[in-house]
Amino acid sequence: PRSPLSRQDDVVFDALGAVDELSAAIGLARAHCEEGAAGCAKEEAVEASVAPAPGPAGLRWLLPQLEGAQRLLLDVGSAIATPQTSSSEKHLQRVGIDGAAEASVLEARIDTMDAQLPPLTVFILPGGGAPAAALHMSRAVCRRSERCVVPLVEAGDCPAEVGVYLNRLSDYFFVAARYAAASAGHAEERRGDDKAGPATGRV
Repeated sequence: PRSPLSRQDDVVFDALGAVDELSAAIGLARAHCEEGAAGCAKEEAVEASVAPAPGPAGLRWLLPQLEGAQRLLLDVGSAIATPQTSSSEKHLQRVGIDGAAEASVLEARIDTMDAQLPPLTVFILPGGGAPAAALHMSRAVCRRSERCVVPLVEAGDCPAEVGVYLNRLSDYFFVAARYAAASAGHAEERRGDDKAGPATGRV
């Protein structure tokens, strides 16, 4: 039988589970991107700071970024599992995350992918091929992870930087999904103009 747990313990486990699920979703996206990039030489996507024109090289360009996100989520999990209100300063230093710096990296990646994409003026449907669909799923799970973290941040048990990072990461996944759809040669599925209002941007 399950041991008695406080409500705060349940919140922590919900957040840890959501982050674990997010990493798994990213792993699926990586697998689909690897498959889509098959036959593309690594040299075709060597400039890490600039997104190549959409194509197989674009899917290969995403791979190290997705792996990096999975590795950073291990730090996120450690930060969630280490309550700031009851842990030593030395322990807290070992599980820190520089959310602002990581968010800046994500913003730069978002901008360079946006530069390769048409402006977004209507709502789009998640899809656009397996890599894009998996990235949309990662976005949705990332949003849920962020929602799970908010109560911990508000209670002072989790660094605010974790929430900052997850917020920008979900925006990154939205743009990466659009970029992956273009790279796989899929047109974006859009709501009909008679039903769609102005796009809200990254959702």
